[in-house]
Amino acid sequence: MEIAIIANGEWDTSWGKKELGQKQYELLIAADGGANYALAAGRLPDVLIGDLDSVNSEVLTKCQQGHTLIEKYPREKDETDLELALNYAHSYLEKHGAPNDEICLYAATGKRLDHLLGNIGLMLGYATQKRRIRMLCKDYQAWVLTPGKELISGKKEQELSLIPLTEKARLSSKGLYYELAHLTLLASSARGISNVFLGQVAEIEVHEGKVLVVLLTDS
Repeated sequence: MEIAIIANGEWDTSWGKKELGQKQYELLIAADGGANYALAAGRLPDVLIGDLDSVNSEVLTKCQQGHTLIEKYPREKDETDLELALNYAHSYLEKHGAPNDEICLYAATGKRLDHLLGNIGLMLGYATQKRRIRMLCKDYQAWVLTPGKELISGKKEQELSLIPLTEKARLSSKGLYYELAHLTLLASSARGISNVFLGQVAEIEVHEGKVLVVLLTDS
């Protein structure tokens, strides 16, 4: 089971329409202005959550007239609209899903560096709770790895970066041009940037720490 959340960040309309059109999610959640993107892609969100200050009036009317569950919050609150949406999605999966079910996150990047860093922080927090959030956009996808092994699918010469989200992380890898053998990556270094697939699969093992994987879209 997968749940999709559309935030209110950067959104490529043609890519988004194609992406949402070819995937069937158990639940589509719009975080405030993400509802505008959902409707532009031809999808009515199942849930609309946030303070609703970024939703177009026509879009809001369609949501009200449709099957959308609307949860409105005050503008002054402790959580961002996206955090509220993630909390809703996680609670839904806790009740109806399985431990390895993912939350796919769209439109969570853009001009606001503070929001992007905050969103990565949310991904890290949920990874600590063993819930994976996969950030997707036209140019890349990203997710957090915790200690353990993982096989990552790609294409030959496709780029992948491994960025420590803790002070340090110790990694091993197979199937990448720059092999890692119990290598310690520091948060203060950019050594894990721009590795390359040798084939179609890479194995990453995190021995210690937490790591952000950024898999660039194959051009």
